[in-house]
Amino acid sequence: MLAAKNRPAAAIPCSGVARGKHMASKAQSIKLNEHGYKVLTLGRYSFSRDEYFAHIRWPGGSHLMPVDRFLRALMRDVAWNFFYGIVNFDEVFGTVNHYGTVDVFAGLFNAGYRSQNKHFVENLDGELARATFSQMLEDWTIEGFDPFAAPEETGLPFGPKRGNNQRAVTRKRVVAQRMVGLKDDTPVRTDANGYTVNRQFADVAQDEPQVHAEPGFEDEVHAFNFFAYLSRSDVTWNPSVCAVVKDAMLCPTTEEFALPVIHGNDRVEWFVQLSDEIHWEIADRDTGVPRARAVMKPGDVCAMPADIRHQGFSPKRSMLLVWENGDAKLPELYATGQLKPHPIEF
Repeated sequence: MLAAKNRPAAAIPCSGVARGKHMASKAQSIKLNEHGYKVLTLGRYSFSRDEYFAHIRWPGGSHLMPVDRFLRALMRDVAWNFFYGIVNFDEVFGTVNHYGTVDVFAGLFNAGYRSQNKHFVENLDGELARATFSQMLEDWTIEGFDPFAAPEETGLPFGPKRGNNQRAVTRKRVVAQRMVGLKDDTPVRTDANGYTVNRQFADVAQDEPQVHAEPGFEDEVHAFNFFAYLSRSDVTWNPSVCAVVKDAMLCPTTEEFALPVIHGNDRVEWFVQLSDEIHWEIADRDTGVPRARAVMKPGDVCAMPADIRHQGFSPKRSMLLVWENGDAKLPELYATGQLKPHPIEF
């Protein structure tokens, strides 16, 4: 990849206007259950786990999820700071980012819950919600389990409380201000800084391009081996911000097994398949009614509309480039119909 000088942009959603009349402002008491895990509360929600399942309770309802799926989804929600739009942990529970506050919901985008008026939504302070989810992630992730890793690369999260994996759950998401490898920006990945080539990318060339800049432009012109950089990713389904031009962000990621969340868009996302293949299940964002199934192979380009939800499945580790637009005005423009949910008409 090659970079010239540009203005840095905000890479992670982090601010906005509070929505809704009720906003919980503090977490409540924490206790341990008989399995040794913390029981946490957030607003009117209660969260607990046993040896196999995560239990979520709210006034008038409850839900459970296999704890491995819950922790993998929770890891992404915390690392992404609730990401763009909707993060569905499964077909019932999830979050909606309002960039300052966050809706924590049960059944909001589930037709069965909605038809019986059983859905529950609470608008919460974003920092409080993320802090509570982080506590949960750190306590419920036991020794040997890495919720960011592919299943073949990690142990299991089942059983009573047994140690922790702080190193895994406190990784810092890569967020370049201009481009990876530039002076004073996030460094390239090497053996020396702990990023070895992944077992499934052993055939990826590791040579770096030569850059011959004119005197005085050494800090303005830069290049690095993009495929080599991706081959050293130690996580899956975690887009890293590698290059930024104003609001445009190139966010490559390596994928293996299943995307642990069902992502509901609040803007258009562009996907470019760089290697292998990913199978995408695409549905209406609000109702979950299936819309399409796409199989992306190397060279394929796909625009995910602003009114869908999607989940990907990668039979082997693959490379995906996600192009995001970080313009803070986009959610409102799409929500009010000022922009069409799809980027092109045929």
